[in-house]
Amino acid sequence: MRDVYVIGAFTTPFGRYHNRSYKGLTREAYLGAIADAGIEKGQGIDFAYFTNCGMWVDNQACIRGQVCFTPLVNEGLFPERVPMINVEGGCASGQMALHSAWKDILSGQSEMTLAIGVEKLYNPDHPEKTMNAYKAGIDNFDVAEWEAYYTKAAAKGGVKFEPGPNRTIFMDTYALQAAYHMKKYGTTQRQFAIAAAKNHSNGAKNPKSQYKFEMTPEQVLADRPVTFPFTRAMCAPVGDGAAALVLCSAEKLAEMPAPVRERAVKVKASAMTGGKYRDLDEAGLSQLAAKKAYAMAGVSAGDIDLAEIHDATSFCEIYQAEMLGFCAEGEGGRLVEAGETAIGGRIPINTSGGLVSKGHPVGATGLSMIAELATQLRGEAGPRQVKGAALALAENAGGVIGFDEAACSVVILEKKGA
Repeated sequence: MRDVYVIGAFTTPFGRYHNRSYKGLTREAYLGAIADAGIEKGQGIDFAYFTNCGMWVDNQACIRGQVCFTPLVNEGLFPERVPMINVEGGCASGQMALHSAWKDILSGQSEMTLAIGVEKLYNPDHPEKTMNAYKAGIDNFDVAEWEAYYTKAAAKGGVKFEPGPNRTIFMDTYALQAAYHMKKYGTTQRQFAIAAAKNHSNGAKNPKSQYKFEMTPEQVLADRPVTFPFTRAMCAPVGDGAAALVLCSAEKLAEMPAPVRERAVKVKASAMTGGKYRDLDEAGLSQLAAKKAYAMAGVSAGDIDLAEIHDATSFCEIYQAEMLGFCAEGEGGRLVEAGETAIGGRIPINTSGGLVSKGHPVGATGLSMIAELATQLRGEAGPRQVKGAALALAENAGGVIGFDEAACSVVILEKKGA
């Protein structure tokens, strides 16, 4: 296969931007990415992928990317006639866009591609829009099917399935999994709090984070309950933002100036899997995606220096550490409690602050993970830098089908020259 590199990576600060537009966030992320790649006006980009999940609630259901890029084309900042495909896969949308942009270069049809994600979920004047955007991530045709599935699984975990009006259904599905993990392996609520506190501390060091404050495990446990065993500080917030990547082939990279070549990050692997209704004791779809990615990259879990994991709740860090092979199944809580996932630990996870602190503007999240890992592999992460980082992994998943996400992506990146 051809070698593919990330040469431009940028994320806007994540936050609540009620007065900012989709087009404005698109402009910031795109211009930031091409500036990072050292290319003017997007010269050389021959294909683009645009990801967004919630724009339909604001009456833009189709041609979302083309609409957001119209001003940039009109101003000569983005090349004319470049095809753009709109991608949507729930919270996994960002890395779906990356996967598509990567495959275009692998196939030889493109030499330089763009993947960009933009999201606005904060609607203080119309909170129903926010909830409607999230509700789109589950089967709305056969509701009784998943209600019966979750009710049965809740009994197995010793809890009840009782969705509430102050949270999304995703928090309830994660809570059921967490409760079962606690019952089966002895995982504790405090271990979830330790994971959350670690990520809030990392986020405080990240200027792009939505939340920039540190927390102790005790403060996390004392925060407002959402659904047992989660408190608010263990759950990703509602927010807005955008992120973008520029990818190119090795042949194109050879033509770039030395500063661009030196900062390029190689995409060693990109693997995806699809979800299904599974038993609580069956491994999740991320385990298969990780195995595919490790085989493609020719590495193992023990070779990974750091990871960005889709922690929509802090339970996810514990669970995904197991699925990705960083520890044995059932050992994720103890891995976190021992400090192994902290900066300076054996396998630092979510140096960006993760979704619980950095934020989770759905369509942009997966690309922001890649931007964080590129920053780390370039040695540019400042106070959250992982020393000697050469190989990094991102796990991004979205939507729900039972206890699986609807889609999962695992990407492995390598420092150039490593």
